[in-house]
Amino acid sequence: MNPRDHDMSSPPFPDGGGALLLPGPAGAIELACAMPETGLARAGVAIISHPHPLQGGTMHNKVVTILERALLELGLATVRFNFRGVGQSEGVHDHSVGETDDLVAIAAWLRAVRAGDALWLAGFSFGSYVTLRAAGRLDPAQLILVAPPVGRWDFGDIAAPGCPWLIVQGEDDEVVDAKAVFAWAETLEPAPQLVRMPETGHFFHRRLMDLRGALKNALAANLPPLRSSEA
Repeated sequence: MNPRDHDMSSPPFPDGGGALLLPGPAGAIELACAMPETGLARAGVAIISHPHPLQGGTMHNKVVTILERALLELGLATVRFNFRGVGQSEGVHDHSVGETDDLVAIAAWLRAVRAGDALWLAGFSFGSYVTLRAAGRLDPAQLILVAPPVGRWDFGDIAAPGCPWLIVQGEDDEVVDAKAVFAWAETLEPAPQLVRMPETGHFFHRRLMDLRGALKNALAANLPPLRSSEA
């Protein structure tokens, strides 16, 4: 979707962050926007996608919110959102196809209201699959996949993005086959940065702070520039 196709009746990015409903392909999309501390703010914004809606996934998932926290601490603005049919987001679950369209619509909105910002895409579990599907349409500056469900969804036909990208995978994941993720990562060109977290399950129980640190350490070298005081 081209930013010029964005519905100009859509709201601006909320000053200081906050909740809003954005017009989307299947109706309203529920968003939660957040802003970093002023002195840390960089010229970038990240969209974070949540786990599978039919298995209880929402934008309030703890891994999603720790992704938000890490990215805010790195200086990016963030947008969490509910996929269609979750919370106040309208529509019905569409097995990743419509969900990808929702993500693309949010990106078009951000490129209209935050022109010039680097666009980052992040996702956890099912959300990482949707994020990877959308990356080919959006050309993000950075991609972040946490516990991508390789083997549960068909990753084989999705082209690797040209941007820097990061995969974080727990070695003791009880939902996703970690060995399948590692084998898939070895086939990718350009190769992603891969962070293996030992003694870590799918939902990062008791390891959320470790995940936060791993994300910040891995992403620090690719941050967009600091936002000017005039911006």
